[in-house]
Amino acid sequence: MKFNDSYEYAGADVEAVYGLISSQEFRTEAAEDAGATDIDVSVESSGGSTTITIVRTQPADLPDFVKKLTGSTVKVKQTETWGEPDAKGTRKADVKVSIIGQPAEMLGKATLVNDGGGTKFTVDGDVKVSIPFIGKKIEPEIARAIKGSIRGEVELGKTRI
Repeated sequence: MKFNDSYEYAGADVEAVYGLISSQEFRTEAAEDAGATDIDVSVESSGGSTTITIVRTQPADLPDFVKKLTGSTVKVKQTETWGEPDAKGTRKADVKVSIIGQPAEMLGKATLVNDGGGTKFTVDGDVKVSIPFIGKKIEPEIARAIKGSIRGEVELGKTRI
């Protein structure tokens, strides 16, 4: 299932937003704010790229028919590999979000681009649940949960910039 969402950081340039989202402290705070536990955030830079890895256990914000498969909590691993800014200051990342122990993931791209005095943050990807017969029914629920998680982090981020 295709996944696309965008958010605005009004009044903040790309480097300010990138500085926030590449902060281990902020990403930990955002996970805590979302109700996650057992949080492990690492930020590693090498050769011009920065990899942010977040592993957390969080409440399964999913319908009951999905919770029967996942349980009341899910362990999520999120990896973002950000490149250096291009000539216009745009930053892009490869993104992977996996539910550990479940056949569900989102693969995609994130982009931070200067947009009229602020920064537009977009995430485009594909949500895949590899369970015969019911995977396609679960994919929209996984996408909704991922969007909710991103939206919560962006809203918290707006208060920190």
